Amino acid sequence: MYLPAHFAENDPDLLQAAATRAPLGMLVTHTADGGLDAQHLPFEWDRAAGGLGVLRCHVARANPVWQDAAAANPAQPLPTLVVFRGPDAYVSPSLYPSKQTHHRVVPTWNYVAVHAHGRIAVHDDPRWLRGLLARLTRRFEAARPAPWKMGDAPADYLEAQIAQIVGLEIVVERVEGKWKMSQNRTAADQQGVVDGLAGSADPRDRAVAETMAQVTAPLNTRV
Repeated sequence: MYLPAHFAENDPDLLQAAATRAPLGMLVTHTADGGLDAQHLPFEWDRAAGGLGVLRCHVARANPVWQDAAAANPAQPLPTLVVFRGPDAYVSPSLYPSKQTHHRVVPTWNYVAVHAHGRIAVHDDPRWLRGLLARLTRRFEAARPAPWKMGDAPADYLEAQIAQIVGLEIVVERVEGKWKMSQNRTAADQQGVVDGLAGSADPRDRAVAETMAQVTAPLNTRV
């Protein structure tokens, strides 16, 4: 990822928090024929595992991504990348106050991205899978008025469904984040973008405005 210093974010806690808020990650792997493949999967990021943590997910048994990983040399698991996307928004030049003075401005796009690099391992164990599914279910159902539980499904049906999936685990070896939030603009232009996006009807714009306010406020209070 192209990462100018003023857009770089290196705080592991902040990076994990951003990925947790947007858990549908894009898993990028090598295929058996030397190509690249991408899967879109909900992830658990477990920092309690030590270091930068472990990412866990599951895929359909019919998906060849786990077979490619399983066929690799166990001593050298395949390198992989998981991409998480945070809030993003188009930024119009009309939001910059500087446009009114010199017009030397162009459109851009503000966004948050987290790239987690590691090595992929396969878990074809019903108990491991059941634990992962239980944790993901509790997490994603927690805000619902009547949360669904795995125990709500018939035991034989659930067992048959678990037999159709395979678990993947990535030990995170390196993580990088890009918070492109107008850090390269003046304080006045930054505030113009925050105000403009905060007043938008699009919740994605408002999410970027909130993130921008958090990122740029410390920059503009430095002496």
